[in-house]
Parts: sequence; C-alpha cells; structure tokens
Amino acid sequence: SRRGNIQALNIMALEKILGVLEGVAGHHNRNPEFYYVTIFGEPSVERPWGWRIEGHHLSLNYFVVEGRHVAPTPSFFGANPAKVPEGPMSGFRTLPEEEDLARHLLTSLDEKQRRQAVFSPDAPDDIVTRWYPSIRNMEEPVGIPLEEMTEEDQKPLMMDLIREYLTRMPPDVADLRMNAIEKEGLKYIHFAWAGSGEPGQPHYYRLHGPGFLVEYDNTQNNANHIHTVWRDLQDDWGEDLLRRHYAQSHHNR
Repeated sequence: SRRGNIQALNIMALEKILGVLEGVAGHHNRNPEFYYVTIFGEPSVERPWGWRIEGHHLSLNYFVVEGRHVAPTPSFFGANPAKVPEGPMSGFRTLPEEEDLARHLLTSLDEKQRRQAVFSPDAPDDIVTRWYPSIRNMEEPVGIPLEEMTEEDQKPLMMDLIREYLTRMPPDVADLRMNAIEKEGLKYIHFAWAGSGEPGQPHYYRLHGPGFLVEYDNTQNNANHIHTVWRDLQDDWGEDLLRRHYAQSHHNR
C-alpha cells in the first residue's frame, strides 16, 4: 500500500542513521540501497509467479496465481533505531503505532484480564518464529481472546492493531485477508504480552488467530530495536495456494 511503501522507505533510510550510531565500522556497512528484488517465474495472469524484496529489516514475499489469488506472507518489517536518539531526526519513530496501540490495549485490561494476557514477565530476545520456513506446528494461542474483551474500547483497539499490520498490504489484498480472518472467527484471536509494560523497557506481544500470527519484539539495543512479522499458519510462501492451484489444474485436465 502507499502507507506500507512509506514505512518501507523509512526502514531503508534508517540504515544511514544506524551507520552513524555504530561509528566508523557501521558507517561503511550500512547502505539504504542494499535491498534486492527477486522475481520467481514470469509475471503472468495464467501461471503462478512471485516476487520478493529483501534487505536489513525488510522482507516482503508475494505469490500470485491467475493474477488474482495472492499470498502476501511472510511479511517482515523492523526498525533500528526504533526511535532516533540524536541528530537531525531525533525523536523520529518508524513503527510507532505498532507499539502504541498494543500498549494502549494492555493498559486498558483490568487485573483479571491482564493476568490472562501477560504470559511471561520476561520478553523473548527476538520473535519466536525466527526464520522458520513454516509455522504450521505453532503452539496453541496464549493470552486473552478477543471474545473476553470489552465491546466499547478493547475490541476496537484489538481490531485497530490488526489493521495496522494489514494496511501495509495493497488495499485489495488487505481486504481479502480481513475477510478470511472474519470467516475464521474474530472471537478466537488472542492477544498475548511478555515483558515490561513500561515504555522504554523490553517487551513483546503477539496476535494469534486460527489462520495467522503477528509477532512484535522490542528488546535489543536497550529496547530500541523492533522486529515485526505477519505469518500465515497455512499459506506462507503461497504453499497452500499453490497446492490448491495444481489440484484444480490437474482436475480440469
């Protein structure tokens, strides 16, 4: 989406800032042009094909079948520094809403709800799914389900947080993903938090629904280094989409 494009460009631009913060060694290794585009197959409205953009703190993977079926995951956005500590861009935050909306949701929970949501006093040092090519065997959801949140403020906050990640995608793709999430059952989506609830301290959260997983982690570099990822439990890399395509194609022969 246009908004996602702006975020991606801001992530790339952080490379120059990070190089300065790291000193001479980092200055020579950080380059906002060190991002690569890969095309898989030949773009077509008839045959499957895909594309990827890959580089530091940015990994977008799209798989397309018949020009209209799209698998847009895994989708990874990160930021280092999450908040620029000094210089002309001091105070600038690349992924602010991803933290602020989740923290707002956390603080809105009452004591009982918070005991459900916070599954560990310590945040993991990175996203739990790491670089794993498949998360089909992901553990059962932890945290508090949306159905146990209040109608007037908590549920809308939860949906705003989900949309924050979806709106990185092109609008038509985001709409399809939201439709799928709604069909799977919004009430089953869980919000889970680990680590401190105080700004500036290490923290982690996840959104876990029947068909998707979002992870957010901010623990490294004195909790000023964000990793976020959107994963599909069945269709990362277009695996399930491709399987259905070939099954249908074979059936029609």
